[in-house]
Amino acid sequence: MKGRFETVELPLSVPFTIARGTTTTAENVIVELEHDGETGYGAAAPAAHYGETAATVEALLPELLAVVESVDDPHARREVHERMLAVARRNPAARAAVDLALWDLAGKLLGEPVYRLLGLSADAETPATSYSLGIAETATMRRRAREAVDAGYPVLKLKLGTDRDRRILEAVRAVAPDVRVRVDANEAWTPKEAVRKCETLAEHGVEFVEQPVPAENPEGLRYVHEHSPLPIAADESCLAAADVPAVADRCDIANLKLMKTGGLTPAVELVHAARAHGLEVMCGCMLETNAAIAGAAHLLPLLDYADLDGSLLLEVDPYGGVPVSRGRFELGAAEAGTGAAPR
Repeated sequence: MKGRFETVELPLSVPFTIARGTTTTAENVIVELEHDGETGYGAAAPAAHYGETAATVEALLPELLAVVESVDDPHARREVHERMLAVARRNPAARAAVDLALWDLAGKLLGEPVYRLLGLSADAETPATSYSLGIAETATMRRRAREAVDAGYPVLKLKLGTDRDRRILEAVRAVAPDVRVRVDANEAWTPKEAVRKCETLAEHGVEFVEQPVPAENPEGLRYVHEHSPLPIAADESCLAAADVPAVADRCDIANLKLMKTGGLTPAVELVHAARAHGLEVMCGCMLETNAAIAGAAHLLPLLDYADLDGSLLLEVDPYGGVPVSRGRFELGAAEAGTGAAPR
């Protein structure tokens, strides 16, 4: 097996702002693995918030690809995963790129889509992805919500964490009264503030609230969970399967991301850990090309909620993936591997 990688800069269709800051361009690192005439694709979308950048991914990938080449078996993903952990335990996005490429390659070599390798069916009921609206002027968020509704998206995810959160929600609800709405504060609130905000959000039919308080405040998360009228999803507080026991009594939903877990292989572990602790499961994403999003889509039959819109927020995605129509992934369209391919 031979591997190579390159970093690509992906401008966003519009600036994307959350409580922590604004992004206009996403850097992804594409990984390609070749074996027996087939090529598997994966991608890292590193987040500085978790200590990773494109530069750190690039620095580690030669060692990770050396692991892949030494194992030399695209079906030995568990062995590769364990050996990559020994090299880059704290760099899950770098590991995710390799893991995704391995799954894609294995599926192509077997002539099967990844969901079949996971023992899943494309005919299973799967959740629609939400479409995220970054923080912007209230009128702008109202317009973008209207455009998303007109495009057929049945679920909106609002980024909040401002002094006008209520006005934003009211403006969005004015043009989107019937769609499901979720809110992500990205750690912006204090515990008591979060409870007050959740009471207001509940009045406007919000479905749940994601990461209302900083991950460094686990007791604050517990306080919000105990007093909020809305379900609480843990994102920054839940990076890998090992984190599930610690958050299980202070949230209702575990939000996994392949860039936090280190790929599909450990993501499945998180799903099972969350189920064992009585939690619902969502899969989110970073600002990612389809070289990564396509792999995450194959988890859909295991999920209660999906937030896999990262590639939809790019101006141009150099990779195609699993087709999306009105917020729903057409998983059956993936004939082999993840469905990721250069356009």
